[in-house]
Amino acid sequence: MAVLRVDRPNMYADSPLDRAAHRRDDADWIEAALADPATLFVPVWRSRNLVRGLDQGAAEAVYVSGDEAAPLHEQGGPRAFLGLLDGTPLFAHDLSGAEDPLPLLPPAFGAFVDLRAAGPGGLRANDAAILGHARGLMHWRQRHGYCGVCGGPTTPGSAGHVLACAQCGAQHFPRTDPAVIMLVHRGERVLLGHSPRFPIARMYSTLAGFLEPGESLEEAVRREVLEETGVRIGAVTYHSSQPWPFPSNIMLGFWAEALSEDIVIDPAELSDARWFSRADLLAHDTLGFQLPRRDSIARRLIDDWIAHS
Repeated sequence: MAVLRVDRPNMYADSPLDRAAHRRDDADWIEAALADPATLFVPVWRSRNLVRGLDQGAAEAVYVSGDEAAPLHEQGGPRAFLGLLDGTPLFAHDLSGAEDPLPLLPPAFGAFVDLRAAGPGGLRANDAAILGHARGLMHWRQRHGYCGVCGGPTTPGSAGHVLACAQCGAQHFPRTDPAVIMLVHRGERVLLGHSPRFPIARMYSTLAGFLEPGESLEEAVRREVLEETGVRIGAVTYHSSQPWPFPSNIMLGFWAEALSEDIVIDPAELSDARWFSRADLLAHDTLGFQLPRRDSIARRLIDDWIAHS
């Protein structure tokens, strides 16, 4: 198989932000930015993002300006500096404490939805990356109110990027869990599996799994494929990565060359696994199965394999 040069970023991976990390510990600058009416805020409510136009098929991210954000500030809740958008400060603001956050916003400002509901081809890639960034960071903030070392309460620092334990002094930083995701190929066929956990009953997708301690990425690819399907893997080639803020993963994508073909599935992980040709994949609707959603790296791995021999 020819090596593919990957130039196109994956969904959620094309952020236009300057993260401006040097500003996070500049308390005076952060305070002035929070008070500036030109500053923008990304509201998050119970892991959902504010989007408008979804019903019309033209989803658009909603950023709340500082002069519209007073009710948000009165509500309280975690905030964090995300970075600069064309020079304008941008903050995430979690409104999960409100039973209904919409009255806190100007009328007709959209609705809070699961980011995946906006769908591929809906949100602009830049907006999707920003909303995913806000979602992931606020997920971490909401779930680390207490120290994992001693159980004491934590307080935010570094503009929301550090949580310090008030009791033992331990510092906690945002977590991103690495997972490998791989398209297994052999000759002119690829191996896809179906998990009972998939939201779509007839979807077949690439194999994936979390990295274990002391394990290289290549080892994780080989182990996961062997455990789930009994197929042995030889060469492992890196393809691309994708932030996956559902809730806090980074998907590390590979093409993996199979050394064997016999499938023995782990029923705890998969209900089925099969080899598919390019013709099968191109005719998946006719053949009665579905491929992963187009904003996922799983679909990107498959589509790029179809396009390159």
